[in-house]
Amino acid sequence: MFLPVLLLLIGFGILIKGADFLVNGASSVAKKFKISNLAIGLTIVAFGTSAPELVVSVISSLNGTADAAFGNIIGSNNFNLLFILGVAGIICPLVVQKSMVKFEIPLSLGALFLLLFLVNDIFIWKSDEDVLSRIDAAVLLLFFVFFLFYMYKNMRANPEEDEGQSIKLYSSGVSFGLIALGMSMLIGGGKLVVDNAVAIAHQNGLSEKLIGLTILAVGTSLPELATSAMAAYRKNADIAIGNVVGSNLFNIFFILGITGVMSPAQYNSSLNFDLFISIIATLALIVFMFTLRKHKLDRWEASVMLIGYLAYTAFLIFSDQQ
Repeated sequence: MFLPVLLLLIGFGILIKGADFLVNGASSVAKKFKISNLAIGLTIVAFGTSAPELVVSVISSLNGTADAAFGNIIGSNNFNLLFILGVAGIICPLVVQKSMVKFEIPLSLGALFLLLFLVNDIFIWKSDEDVLSRIDAAVLLLFFVFFLFYMYKNMRANPEEDEGQSIKLYSSGVSFGLIALGMSMLIGGGKLVVDNAVAIAHQNGLSEKLIGLTILAVGTSLPELATSAMAAYRKNADIAIGNVVGSNLFNIFFILGITGVMSPAQYNSSLNFDLFISIIATLALIVFMFTLRKHKLDRWEASVMLIGYLAYTAFLIFSDQQ
């Protein structure tokens, strides 16, 4: 039991550091080709923070453990919404721009309903099984392109947000070496995480779904936790909450899109409960943004979200043991 846990933790460390190497190397190469900080932040950096979820979900799906793949994404979204925003909001009440309340947060709610519609084939289409098909995945990727276009237009309208980003330049050899090393670490770390998470589940009689919703979800969301907590500490609310909402959209549109295109994944309808938790959490965030002081997540509201996550996790563990 000790060895799989140790290897799992090592795998998470390799994943996160690999994503960091990949982002630094790719950003340096992009800058040498005169690509703007705006485009780099929108694509390479955003992809880098979601790389752990992507690698773990793809490997899980290819290994035939679709419960872990879906659980990782849905669990990450719940962790982001309830735990990370809860922690960030307790550190510093979060005031956000009107555009985020009017568009990004409702879009993340729409993404959840879209996923619910696409994967419940038995209930909606009377099919033989619930599955995220390649067509479903293509639909998600299409929405991802739309989201990228919106973000690009929005960031172009606010160029001052781009100026604060500093990108370290390396020589070509070092840059490509970092990219290669980062990708290798992501693949190796991802396999280490998935294999040992499944081993822990089997050794303890736990379901792969529970492992995906909890251990994998929390481990792959550590970059988002660090980013949002630090942003809240520095009183940069837009980054703190934007990081969470953007990550959730990336998870559904991009990661599940890529995962489904590579390998259609069987969907366990019991995960609908966890999807509904995501929907309720997003609705709660919208309500909190419009109560008392508008466009602000107060400390008591953040505390409610954090307590909600702890209660949800306790319920998952209890129900899995029944």
